[in-house]
Amino acid sequence: MQPEVRSDESALPEESGARAVVRAALLDQSGLVRGLASGRRRGLEPPSYLRVELRYVDLKGQRHLQITEFDERQAHTRNVAGADLEKAVDELLDLPYGSWHVETTSQTLRLRYTKKGKELLHRQEDHREQETGHDRVKRRVLDPAAPFLIELGISDHQGRVKPSRQAKYKQIEEFCKLLAPALEDAVSAGRIAAGRPLQVVDLGCGNAYLTLAAYHLLTAAGHDVRMTGIDHNPAARKRNTRVVEALGWQEHLRFLDATIEGAELDVRPDVVLALHACDTATDDALARAVGWEASLVLAAPCCHHDIQKQLKSVTPPAPYALMTRYGIVRERFADVLTDSLRAAVLRQVGYRVEVVQFVDSQHTPRNLLLRAARTGAKPTADLQAEYRSMVTEWQVTPRLAQLLLPPAEQTPAAEVVS
Repeated sequence: MQPEVRSDESALPEESGARAVVRAALLDQSGLVRGLASGRRRGLEPPSYLRVELRYVDLKGQRHLQITEFDERQAHTRNVAGADLEKAVDELLDLPYGSWHVETTSQTLRLRYTKKGKELLHRQEDHREQETGHDRVKRRVLDPAAPFLIELGISDHQGRVKPSRQAKYKQIEEFCKLLAPALEDAVSAGRIAAGRPLQVVDLGCGNAYLTLAAYHLLTAAGHDVRMTGIDHNPAARKRNTRVVEALGWQEHLRFLDATIEGAELDVRPDVVLALHACDTATDDALARAVGWEASLVLAAPCCHHDIQKQLKSVTPPAPYALMTRYGIVRERFADVLTDSLRAAVLRQVGYRVEVVQFVDSQHTPRNLLLRAARTGAKPTADLQAEYRSMVTEWQVTPRLAQLLLPPAEQTPAAEVVS
């Protein structure tokens, strides 16, 4: 039985037919506009690539399926045609991706897998054109002519990015590239409910470059967004408010004067952003997100002074003394250790975590992003043991552990000293 076509995105349980519908759409050489697979199925090893995108292109008079697979650093593209086409699609569908988003000239399909492996298919009528040119103009996630970029002074009034602001533009666009599929995955997986406004909070928003970018991106994608930027800087808040009013966004985007720890919200946020909050302010932001049970968290840490200071008085486990002997090496190692422990703590409180590079280091040295999706999964004994072993060996107490874990689980470093 073929799934019923509906335009209201109602969930359709099609354990046997949903995959066939998606497969047919991916193989439709005259109808497929774009296919996107992301996330992973619960209980299975993650796919080799974070996501994969498919589209048809015309090469030397023959239509090919272009497959672009993305890891944390780059995209890998291949083109298949003829007898290899069906095999390639079947192999991709066999991979343990948690959701598929498929756009055709007449509809949008969203296939997701539940915790028990059941297939749920959403279908919505849509109309769009297929583009098969191989040498098409590079599609930007963030249009340089977007009014907010002009208002912020990143682009000029002709919609061109100013030479002096190229690095800032690149940083904002790369952040948007990571936010969009992460949100799509959360919505497709049912972690963010449809049919109501999407609540987004940016903790420590500063000059609100990424706050405004997120609001622009999500509203352009059709979401009804309610955005709140929180920062304890009166000058920045006044400036941000003026920009929002100039854009006419003041009804749905506001700025509050508050610290990260003291921020009070009237609605629980679905998405929490914490971008370049300094030192343990990132930990405070992550703890607030967990306390709110936010479905999606994106945090780009800034400096990592807390663990750096602790390492100065630590006797490193053998044979790693060289990693703390020199100041610059100790500093860089502390960055890696801090974010690794943050990810471990988040996993223990029910989040799936990815640590990715969201922009090349030539644009900003603070280029790691923690992307966490709430699953509610209980920590395994192996996960807890791995964390305890790490903090015991290095004799450090992560700030995030103090905020989120029971006292007995925060750090067993005392066992080493006694």
